[in-house]
Amino acid sequence: MKPVKVGICGLGTVGGGTFNVLMRNAGEIARRAGRAIEVTAIASRHENPACDTSGFTLQSDVMALARDPEIDVIVELIGGYDVAKELVMTAIQHGKHVVTANKALIAVHGNEIFAAAREQNVVVAFEAAVAGGIPIIKAIREGLAANRINWLAGIINGTGNFIMTEMREKGRAFSDVLAEAQALGYAEADPTFDVEGIDAAHKLTILASIAYGIPLQFEKGYTEGISKITPDDVQYAEELGYRIKHLGISRHTDQGIELRVHPTLIPKSTLLANVNGVMNAVLVSGDAVGQTLYYGPGAGSEATASAVVADLIDVARLLDTDTHSRVPPLAFQSDELSAVPVLPVEQTVSGYYLRLQAVERPGVLAHVTRILGEKGINIEAIVQKETREAQVPVIMLTQRVEERMMNEAIREIEALPDILGDVIRIRIDHLED
Repeated sequence: MKPVKVGICGLGTVGGGTFNVLMRNAGEIARRAGRAIEVTAIASRHENPACDTSGFTLQSDVMALARDPEIDVIVELIGGYDVAKELVMTAIQHGKHVVTANKALIAVHGNEIFAAAREQNVVVAFEAAVAGGIPIIKAIREGLAANRINWLAGIINGTGNFIMTEMREKGRAFSDVLAEAQALGYAEADPTFDVEGIDAAHKLTILASIAYGIPLQFEKGYTEGISKITPDDVQYAEELGYRIKHLGISRHTDQGIELRVHPTLIPKSTLLANVNGVMNAVLVSGDAVGQTLYYGPGAGSEATASAVVADLIDVARLLDTDTHSRVPPLAFQSDELSAVPVLPVEQTVSGYYLRLQAVERPGVLAHVTRILGEKGINIEAIVQKETREAQVPVIMLTQRVEERMMNEAIREIEALPDILGDVIRIRIDHLED
C-alpha cells in the first residue's frame, strides 16, 4: 500500500523522540499499520543533537508543511496556543490528518478543531496530550466504551507529584523541591502551569469530555495549586492515615459534572497514594468494570513519542475510511454530546482537612466548633499539637459537606480575633464509588 507521508513540526524533546522511534522501529510500525510511515519533512527552528537528521533539510516555516501536497499527516509538536492552532487549522483546511501532543490546544480549542476536521473528513489524534506514554485516551474512549463512567481521578502532572513525594519522604519545603525540579528539568523556569494545576486541568478537561460525552469546557474547571502546602501539612496527613496528592478529579453526579484540580488527602492504602516521583496514574470507575488503574511515565522523549507514533499508526489504518466509520475524537458522535452542566466548585461535596493557628487561650476551639456546627459541618477528628509557643496549630478533619458552606465557615473562623493568618484547607477524597 502507498506509504503515509508525515511532516513533523517541532523537533524538541517529544519531536526528537518521535523521529527516533519512527526511524528505529520503521519495520515493526509498517507491519502494524499495514503500510510504511515515512517522515517526509521536518520543520524546526533548531537541530536536536539527539536525532540524526542528516538525510533531511530542516525547514523553519511550519505552515509550508501544512500546505505541502505531498504530506498526508502533520505531527504538531511545537506546543502553545496561537501558532499551533493556526498550523492545525491550516493542515485541516488542506485535507491533512493531524497528530498532536498539545493538551492546551485541545482543551481550549478542541471543539473548533474537531468541527473543522469533520467537515474535511480528516482525523485529529491526540493520545499523547494526556499522561505521556499511558494510553489513557484510548482506554476510556474504546476499551471502556461499554461503561457509564462514574468518576475518574488522576495524578496527571509529574512535576507536582515529584514535589509532593519529596516533601513527604524527606520533609523538604515546597520552594526547595521546586528549585531541584527545575534543575533536573522536571519544571520550567516559570513553573506556574505545573504547580498551580493548569497543566493538569488541561488534561482533566480532555479526559472528562471523553468519559462523559460533553464538549470541552476548560474555562469551567476549578484549579488550585500546591504552593501553600507545608511539610507540616504533609506530616499531619501521614499521622492521620492520609497522603496529599495533587489530583485531577471529575465526577458525574445527578446535578452535573465535577471538574477540579487541587491538593487532595487520600487514604495511604489507595493505589494513587502510592504513585510517587514523576510517574502519572489515572483511576477510572465504570459501572460495569469497576475501578481500573492506568500507570506509567507521563512525560519524556520516547514515552510520549510512543503515544504519538501509536496515533500515526491509527491514522494510517483509517486513511481510506470516512468520518462515520471512525471512533469520534470525544468518544461520542458529535450530535450526541451532552449538555449536562459543569458544576461550580462551590456546589461540589467533599471532606476537608483544616489547619489553623490559634492563640493558646480557653474557649478558642469552642468558637471554631460552634461556627462549623452552625454551618452543618460535622467534625470527624481534632488534633491540637503540643507547643511551647503562644500559637497552637490545630488540625481538623470534617465529614463531607458542600464547598459553599465550608467557604462561609472559613471566612467566619478567619475573622475570629484569636485565629492568626489564613485557615489552610485541603479537600479529602476516599476515591470510592
